[in-house]
Amino acid sequence: MSEKKIHEDQKYVDGLLNNNSFIIQAIYDTFVPKVVNYIKQNSGNADQAQDIIQDTIVTIYNQAKEKGLKLTCPFDAYFFLLCKRKWLNELKKKNNKEVTINEEVLSKDDDAQELAFETSLFGEKQALFNEMFSKLGTACKDLIKATFKIKSMEEVAKSLGVTYAYARKKKSLCIGQLTKLVQESPKFNQLNY
Repeated sequence: MSEKKIHEDQKYVDGLLNNNSFIIQAIYDTFVPKVVNYIKQNSGNADQAQDIIQDTIVTIYNQAKEKGLKLTCPFDAYFFLLCKRKWLNELKKKNNKEVTINEEVLSKDDDAQELAFETSLFGEKQALFNEMFSKLGTACKDLIKATFKIKSMEEVAKSLGVTYAYARKKKSLCIGQLTKLVQESPKFNQLNY
């Protein structure tokens, strides 16, 4: 695959990543009104639109932080497509059926479509992980959280007041349990098509 050129709108992703209040305000001033109007025209209200927007911004931030998101299309198209997808998913959940939406507002930008799809999938996988993580016991949660923060298993064991051998064994069991929960979820197969 050829290397795609980073779009000048990467500044918005970088601004979110660096918690730049000027850039965040610019996102709200420039891109949010279009999303609010779209959601209001498609069975939603302003509060629901704000929830979708917040969720989208958090997903973009998380993907930028964890996967080094590089924007190869205008932020406007990318952001709008992500919000739109999240809104469609909300409508599907409420109505428990397929939803048909007026596609006139949809961008024809292939890069935006591709990036929005990747970020949407990333967000859904992250939500599934978080949902299954919440089902683990407290000891497993504490151990896994500690291994994310502290790189050395010796330090993790020390911080939790357990032996190194116990921490390694318990981590393996907890990761196995989490993996099993994720793979047994009906959502898992939907996300790996």
